[in-house]
Amino acid sequence: MGEDFDPREIDALFGPASGGELTVEQGVELFETIHMPARNLAERTRVEYRIDLQQLTVFLADHGITKLSHVGLKHLESFLASLDAKGLSGVTRHRKTAAIRALFHFLFTNHYVGTNPARELIPPEREYQEPRFLTTQEYEALRRVCQDNVRDAAIIELILQTGMCLSEVTRMSLEDVELPPHISPAPEHTGVARVRGKAKKKRRQIVLNYRACQALKSWLHVRPNIAERTVFVSRLRKPLGKRGVEKLVAKYMRAAGIADASVHTLRHTMATQHLAKGTDLETLREILGHSNRKITAMYLATAKKAKQKELQNNAL
Repeated sequence: MGEDFDPREIDALFGPASGGELTVEQGVELFETIHMPARNLAERTRVEYRIDLQQLTVFLADHGITKLSHVGLKHLESFLASLDAKGLSGVTRHRKTAAIRALFHFLFTNHYVGTNPARELIPPEREYQEPRFLTTQEYEALRRVCQDNVRDAAIIELILQTGMCLSEVTRMSLEDVELPPHISPAPEHTGVARVRGKAKKKRRQIVLNYRACQALKSWLHVRPNIAERTVFVSRLRKPLGKRGVEKLVAKYMRAAGIADASVHTLRHTMATQHLAKGTDLETLREILGHSNRKITAMYLATAKKAKQKELQNNAL
C-alpha cells in the first residue's frame, strides 16, 4: 500500500519544470523526504539508505542514466555486480538491494514512475561471519579486571548475563528494573528488566538471574541520588552514552589481554555459552529479541566450538 501522496508534490519539491520526467536524483530526494519519515525508519537505516542510493545515483550517471524512466533491471543488476567486484560483503549488498527495492516500490506505488524495474531484482545471499565469543577463561579474566569499579562491573555483568544490546543498556531507566527482595540462585528470586530496542521493536521483558541482580544492586547502592533516571550515569552525573560504554569495555578488554573483542562480543558470548550449556534455541531467541529464528541459529556453530574448547581446556 502506498503513502497516497498527491503527485503534485513533485512540483512542490522540484518546481513545475520537472514536467513529470523525474531524474534519478529527484526520485531519491522524494524517497528521502516522504517515504523514510512516513515509515519512521530508524536513523541508522535512513543514513545507510541515503548512502546506498547516492552510490546508485552516481553509478547510473556514470553510465549515462539520469532519468528514472531510463532505469531498467539490467542497470540495477550491473550496479550490484560492481559492488561484488569491489569485494563488498553479501550482507552489505543485501542491504543496498533492499534500499533500491524500497525506492522503486515507493515511486511506482505512488505513480511517480510507470514501471518498477526493481520488482525482480534478486538480493544476494547474506553470509554471516562467525561471531566472536569469549571463552570461560576470557570472561572470568574480564570480571577480575573490572571488579573494583562497581558501575563498569555491573554493565559488563548485565550484558554477559542477559545479552542486552548496547542501546538497550544505555536507554534503561530506573523504572525499567525490578530486583527481588532477596537475591539468590533460587528460581523464584529472579529480577526483571524492561528494555527498549531498535525503532519499531516492542519493549520486552528480560529475566535477570542472580548474578545480574547482584551486580545491579551493588551499582544502585552507590549510584548518585540525582534526578536523572537513566540507570547508568557518568562521573558528571549525565546519562552514559553508547560511546562511553564502548570505551570502558574496550579498556577492560585490553587490561584482560583479550583481543578482537567489543561490547557486542559480550552478547555473542551470552548466546554461545547458553546454547553450549543447554538453553533451547527458542528461549534464547526471545531473550535476545531476535525476530527471525535463523539469526539465533547462527550461534549453534559457535556453541559447538565452545564445547570443544571447554573439553580441551578442562582435560583431566
